[in-house]
Amino acid sequence: MAIDAHGRQDARIQNYAKFWQTDTKDESEVDNANRLDSYTEVVNGYYDGATDLYEWAWGPSFHFCRFYRGEDFYAGLARHEHYLASKMNIKREWRVLDVGCGVGGPAREIAQFTGAQIVGFNNNDCQIHRARKYTQKMGIDDRVTFVKGDFMKLVEQFGEGYFDAVYAIEATVHAPSFEGIYGQIFKVLKPGGVFGVYEWCMTDTWDPSIPEHKAVAHGIEIGNGIPEMRPLRLARKALREVGFEVEYEEDLADYDDEVKWYYPLEGDFSKAQTFRDFIVVWVTSWMGKFVMHNVMWFLVLLGLLPKGTMEVANTLKIAQESLVGSGRDKLFTPMFLAVSRKPAH
Repeated sequence: MAIDAHGRQDARIQNYAKFWQTDTKDESEVDNANRLDSYTEVVNGYYDGATDLYEWAWGPSFHFCRFYRGEDFYAGLARHEHYLASKMNIKREWRVLDVGCGVGGPAREIAQFTGAQIVGFNNNDCQIHRARKYTQKMGIDDRVTFVKGDFMKLVEQFGEGYFDAVYAIEATVHAPSFEGIYGQIFKVLKPGGVFGVYEWCMTDTWDPSIPEHKAVAHGIEIGNGIPEMRPLRLARKALREVGFEVEYEEDLADYDDEVKWYYPLEGDFSKAQTFRDFIVVWVTSWMGKFVMHNVMWFLVLLGLLPKGTMEVANTLKIAQESLVGSGRDKLFTPMFLAVSRKPAH
């Protein structure tokens, strides 16, 4: 008998844990190679379990940003998306690809900010379904559409030279290699087309020969469904190797901001910027985690959440600790910004 969509989702979530050794001392090159070879299963297993949790805690835009004193949490996320679109100089008449679009929050925001036609691309059935539903409800499904597929096969899906611009917000880190995903993006761009990315990287301060540094990168991998965390220098190198001309780059996490990019993960109510932000901070506080843990357990028991959701939720606790710690020590950035262009000739 064929397994239905919910059955496949449950199986993927429950399968997620098998790809990881929780202790870096037990990790081997075989474990790493297995995750890279099975990246679609790793990523789908993670997001099948994590999407509900992300939406409850974070809303429809699954990314970090710089925060300003007194600024609303969701206003900061929108500003971050506008900043990328502005740096790319996206035009109203352009056809634009959003690689790894999640449930479509940034695609909808950038479409309204620029007037461009946005195609969201994602390999997760659950997220694509929600993205379409939310976009239709907003009445902008004539300008924002969604396609399901493997982002390592963009050329097969769209052909070469199809898009005026491509952007990716904290998504291409899930690819088995920077060269592979950036090469696909390069090919689907028109000559002269622009690519903008907020990339997750370990910074130049990170040294994998230091056990503590290696452990924090592994915590980010486990807690965020990432087959392999890579240093920033490899992202820079890959962009140029596939043929891009890098026009602008900066690490937005490197600013000495009063309000840190990771503050929503600290669970510290004193750092909430607005009343609405208290909800976000509450979810990551000890009280919020206790309540959410028991609520999720009950929903899984009732069959309202997929089996395995609890296991993925437990990895999010690892992610929370690893991201905050590596952010404080400047070992990791979730927003290395690079704007690159495909040569016109």
